[in-house]
Amino acid sequence: MSAPRPEPDDQPTQQQTPPGTLGEMSPRPDHGEDSYRGSGRLTGKAAVVTGGDSGIGRAVAIAFAREGADVLVAYLEEDDDARDTARLVEEAGRRCVLVRGDLADRAHAKTVVPKAIEEFGKIDVLVNNAAFQMTRESLEETPDEEFDHTVALNLGAMFTLSKDAVAHMGPGGSIINSSSVNSDMPSPTLAVYAMTKAGIANFTASLAQLYADKGIRANSVAPGPVWTPLIPSTMPEEKVKSIGQQVPLGRAAQPAELAPVYVLLASDEASYVSGARVAVTGGNPIL
Repeated sequence: MSAPRPEPDDQPTQQQTPPGTLGEMSPRPDHGEDSYRGSGRLTGKAAVVTGGDSGIGRAVAIAFAREGADVLVAYLEEDDDARDTARLVEEAGRRCVLVRGDLADRAHAKTVVPKAIEEFGKIDVLVNNAAFQMTRESLEETPDEEFDHTVALNLGAMFTLSKDAVAHMGPGGSIINSSSVNSDMPSPTLAVYAMTKAGIANFTASLAQLYADKGIRANSVAPGPVWTPLIPSTMPEEKVKSIGQQVPLGRAAQPAELAPVYVLLASDEASYVSGARVAVTGGNPIL
């Protein structure tokens, strides 16, 4: 059985401090722990997933492992969540390597791909998923340091890890970047985050063209609202309670509902899919 999906009028009010943890969330998000069934679509591949301790990244790590991939999970500081992700990967019979640290620090970001090469001997799939957002009612309320951090993590880490990964990827390599419906439907109170998500979509489209001759594919996924620790740790209570009610399906997604898209884009079945931006938005269109 999967974890229950909260109804639009039954979303609990709750708050956390960033970056948030799974243990404080009610209801607990569904990452596919009890529902995802693999079919060998990533057998023998080695993947790096940033932000893999919780949320979309955790769901992707679980799915990748159950499809046959070894996974390096890069995460900030949520050790309990990261260890639990590692346990689930290892229960699927795959290796999991945990790398703790702030990817907004370029020096740390540059250790991630070399660690994957050291542990796995290769890298086939890179998922740039780690991100930061914060709700702000005006630019005057947005600290300069917060702007710098958001750009460094959401864009800078993606650039650094992608640059390092393509040097080791061969034909069939896949880079998957987490964009957002905010990339072209920006929320005014998430202005800095939305700007970076538009940049991710644009950068991914460039990567697809730059590395096509090496057989490396690059795609982005544009989620809508997803029930992850990022929501109660970066949004005011009233927005947490109503998260997802604005989309046609009337609710936030569970992380498990995103994972199959990442699996497809990582797999050889998507050998002709590059430069795409896949909407997983609950019915809201992206341009």
